[in-house]
Amino acid sequence: QVHLVESGGGSVQPGGSLTLSCTASGINLDDFHVGWLRQAPGQEREAVASISPIGHNTMKGRFTVSRDSAKRTVYLQIDALKPEDTAIYYCAAKKGPGGPPRTTDGWTYWGQGTQVTVSS
Repeated sequence: QVHLVESGGGSVQPGGSLTLSCTASGINLDDFHVGWLRQAPGQEREAVASISPIGHNTMKGRFTVSRDSAKRTVYLQIDALKPEDTAIYYCAAKKGPGGPPRTTDGWTYWGQGTQVTVSS
């Protein structure tokens, strides 16, 4: 059985940084595209970063995605946090080859999400 578990969320002041972790069991994340997506209240889920099985990253601005194969974990670092970054952050996985999914429903496995709240 496959499980993705996110951790590292919390409350942060604007301008701060946060690193989220996504750890997998039941699959080897090295064989998967791993994406980070977020959903704010009342908004659609959106992708913010992904990493391919061969380490190619797609990232937006303040978001950095990385992989630690030994720990079977993918990270998302968010810098210069803004209140509008407040959302539930999810990691998701889709087996390669090919590119990452172009739509949110293209991902195969999902974590349960971790809340990030940015406020002063």
